[in-house]
Amino acid sequence: MFTGIVEELGEVTAVEKLADASRFRLRGPLVTEGAKHGDSIAVNGVCLTVVESGDGEFTADVMAETLKRSSLGALDVGSRVNLERPMAVGDRLGGHIVQGHVDGTGTVLDRTPSEHWEIVKVALPAHLSRYVVEKGSITVDGVSLTVVEAAADWFTVSLIPTTLALTTLGVKRPGDPVNLEVDVIAKYVERLLGAEAEENAK
Repeated sequence: MFTGIVEELGEVTAVEKLADASRFRLRGPLVTEGAKHGDSIAVNGVCLTVVESGDGEFTADVMAETLKRSSLGALDVGSRVNLERPMAVGDRLGGHIVQGHVDGTGTVLDRTPSEHWEIVKVALPAHLSRYVVEKGSITVDGVSLTVVEAAADWFTVSLIPTTLALTTLGVKRPGDPVNLEVDVIAKYVERLLGAEAEENAK
């Protein structure tokens, strides 16, 4: 479980392409402090399992399903990534409930800078549209954000200077892919209401 509050801007130091998977080596001195085999670290919003850790770096295997559903397959040596350790029991929930299970990918459509913040417009896959609402929460590349506007096939978020400086969202350009995770509570509510409607129809 994560909160979408990025702890560190990391970097990919090695990529090994396998037949149906990839192995990544990533640098993140903060998030690897005390990390051991089997721990979880979110990379651009994707929950990955630590295989090896040492010298401020960790290795993670990414299976075909994750590569298909996320933008991790586009990473190469030198790519910057958002890193977050799992939430500890008793910590403040600074963002919102994030699982690190990417629901799909979007594409940055436009950026509108202003004096103190920047509005970013992101294309929204049709199957996720119903879960995205104005003033609701969404995770973009692992960053917990509040939706400013929500349309059928796009949404906008407003990025403060801290987010622009300390995450990859500061350098994403139109055409770049981003990982999206919608609010898991909305998905559960939809499923429960659907099950109830089916039961009542019997």
